Amino acid sequence: MIHGKSAQLINEQIGHEFSAFYQYIAVSTWCDSEALPEMSKYFAQQADEERAHAMKMVKFLSDTNRTVDFPALDAPKSDFGSVEGVVQLTYYQEFKVTDQIKAIYDAAAETNDRVTQNFLQWFLEEQVEEVASMDTLLKITRRAGNDLFRLEDYIAREGHPVVADA
Repeated sequence: MIHGKSAQLINEQIGHEFSAFYQYIAVSTWCDSEALPEMSKYFAQQADEERAHAMKMVKFLSDTNRTVDFPALDAPKSDFGSVEGVVQLTYYQEFKVTDQIKAIYDAAAETNDRVTQNFLQWFLEEQVEEVASMDTLLKITRRAGNDLFRLEDYIAREGHPVVADA
């Protein structure tokens, strides 16, 4: 039902999604250790979304009778110099994931794999929201400067900036 190259790339992407999950858990834990409960909760929600994305891909491969391979994951970065560094890392991570999904979409297009292209459309739309969300959070973080109470207040007031169907 789907091209072998698509299955291979989606398997790789499952690893990337679980790595993003793992990284967000590390970020959430760091924020918790820095007494930033709202940021910790926010990044824990982001972790849950990444896990859900990986599982959606697992189900897709399973539904299309393809083997699911779970790659080993590298340890996430867990020591951060500042809150801005944390948010900047997650911002760049979302750009990287977007590029990875676009590459799978392009490979599916090259092999006329419309089923995979259709499946990935949701992820591409989701990534637009994720990048925008992290961009906003990075701007707010920079604006707050050393006043982390303002940042915590923003997150508490606004909640999760992007509500997505995971």
